[in-house]
Amino acid sequence: MPEQEQYKVAVVQAAPVFLDLEATIEKGIGYIEDAAGNGARLIGFPETWIPGYPWWIWLDCPIDGLRFVRQYHENSLRKDSPQLQKLCDAARDNDIFVVMGASERAGGSLYIAQFFIDADGSLLDVRRKLKPTHVERTVFGDGHGNNLRVFDTDLGRIGGLCCWEHLQPLTKYAMYAQNEQVHIGAWPTFSLYRDKAYSLSPEMNMAVCSVYAMEGQCYYLAPSGVVSEDMLELLVRASAKQELLLPGGGSAMIFGPDGAPLCDYLDENTEGLLYADIDLGAISIAKSFADPAGHYSRPDVTRLLLNMSPVAPVEIINAAPGRDLEGEEIDGDTDGGALPVRMTIANQITNMQPD
Repeated sequence: MPEQEQYKVAVVQAAPVFLDLEATIEKGIGYIEDAAGNGARLIGFPETWIPGYPWWIWLDCPIDGLRFVRQYHENSLRKDSPQLQKLCDAARDNDIFVVMGASERAGGSLYIAQFFIDADGSLLDVRRKLKPTHVERTVFGDGHGNNLRVFDTDLGRIGGLCCWEHLQPLTKYAMYAQNEQVHIGAWPTFSLYRDKAYSLSPEMNMAVCSVYAMEGQCYYLAPSGVVSEDMLELLVRASAKQELLLPGGGSAMIFGPDGAPLCDYLDENTEGLLYADIDLGAISIAKSFADPAGHYSRPDVTRLLLNMSPVAPVEIINAAPGRDLEGEEIDGDTDGGALPVRMTIANQITNMQPD
């Protein structure tokens, strides 16, 4: 049972300090302090808010985007970094649960990630987007089944997904089946290809959020980014591209377990925080109508197979357990995902010679 069933939550609608890790961390800490000062116990941030969503991948050919690659990599957030420690300290100092959307840097790869930080400042996990969407795959790697987790906390069972992960029926069902109570669905902005792709519109994607809340009978926090004029000056160099990405695009919202919005939208260009008071006890009322992984399910007809084990890209046979090929001990740090090398012991086969 959660220690607290009734509390205030907050979501961020804001632009990052684009491609600037340190400055975006400081801006984020400001929102954490503001939310806690207004009584919030949990705050959610947009998708890849640190150091900003890589919008250039939707605007031009890959060669044009190479000018951003090094800076984006160097300003992405590492699990073992002093910048992450600043966020953990801010969560602890303000007694607030933080779910930060960031580009995670692990070795030479980047991942669309959500950093789950408890109110005591401890890092619960870094979950990665299972499959980056469309051209996102030119920047980011895949997550694993262990990234579909719901965390048991003092504020209830908390989980999260990023952007169009919410279009994956099986992914959603995996979360519903873990009795998720509070969901943080991280989104970038909704000003890309406006009037050219309805599937990218705020109307369509906020409907997706509302349906998730109703299907899963959970509270849904939908933080959203904003495209600033400074970002446009950097990203859009040709006048022909100006209509592809527009300023604004914010559409943050909070939904109840019946799918209803719990606050008013901000103007799409406005930066700020949205708040709602939630009551986890109200979830039981919604569940009494339809629990898709409980009384309203038919596992004898349809079931989901969920593999939550991380998969190593390299498996070395005949190495000593706990050591690499040079005999050095392995510390077991998974760096937020699968081990790059998994050490196993091959079966010893003896008496192979015929009598």
